[in-house]
Amino acid sequence: MMSIGNVTLKVPRTRNGEFSTTLFEKYARCDQAFVLSMLEMVINGVSTRKVTNVVEQLCGKNVSKSFVSSLTQKLDPIVNAWAERPLNTTYYPYVFVDAMYIKVREHHKVISKAVYIATAITEKNTREILGLSVDHAESLESWSSFFKQLKSRGLQSPKLVISDAHMGLQKAIQREFIGTAWQRCNVHFKRNIIEKLPKKDTAEIRVMIKRVFEAVTIEDIRKFKDELINKFGTEARFEKALAILDEGFEDTIQYMNFPENIRMHIRSTNSLERLNQEVRRRERVIRIFPNTQSAFRLVGAVLMQYQDTEYSKRKSLMGKNS
Repeated sequence: MMSIGNVTLKVPRTRNGEFSTTLFEKYARCDQAFVLSMLEMVINGVSTRKVTNVVEQLCGKNVSKSFVSSLTQKLDPIVNAWAERPLNTTYYPYVFVDAMYIKVREHHKVISKAVYIATAITEKNTREILGLSVDHAESLESWSSFFKQLKSRGLQSPKLVISDAHMGLQKAIQREFIGTAWQRCNVHFKRNIIEKLPKKDTAEIRVMIKRVFEAVTIEDIRKFKDELINKFGTEARFEKALAILDEGFEDTIQYMNFPENIRMHIRSTNSLERLNQEVRRRERVIRIFPNTQSAFRLVGAVLMQYQDTEYSKRKSLMGKNS
């Protein structure tokens, strides 16, 4: 009996008893390869039902969904080892953090849980996924707990943390990373401003907003921002949009204090959002995770694969748009 079904073998009899079971070992290796193939299907977003159908077609034997689900538990030690690996051998000057929400069954009901993900750029200008956590909705305490987990693995305070403007997240960064600057995501910030503009007759102010964030020096950014405020500051219909611009401006131009060749890579969380979209594509097949551990297992496996297939291809960010 093997993990994927029954295999019937005739065992030869010899007079001197020198028969060895190397044939069994060969089948065991094939069995292991088959299991790993099934796990890869699951990680790549193939539903349990479809994996079950594939197994039945190949093996000619009915298997249950619970059997396929139990096989995925083989990922636990692999994912856990990756998620707990030391981070003290490399310095990460730029760290990106974000959270996405998934559905999980807990205590006989479906609840929403946050998946916290951190990525980074190393001193060699390569990207790396630092870790993840599945926890309750975003809060100061949840974000602090995630950062403490990363620090317990050896993460040193980065020069800059890039994120959206969630209040609990901002406070957690200040609490856990003393002396670290915070970069508010440039893309989210511009979107927040645009959303507060009137529906009509905004072409000119939109052009000037774009001009502000396309400036190549910090002096020009501040100059263009002041010109924008002076031109439209007295118009009541732009009051809300300009208030957002003024309030979050300095936090959104922190990237200008760093070397020019790295700025485009650290001004927003776009790279992390692309990673989240890849996780979402695989997660959408499952829809509702049976428990928190299964969510951690799948998301962790997807992140590991993404690190190996996407980030490892890029030896350096310099000279590349990412």
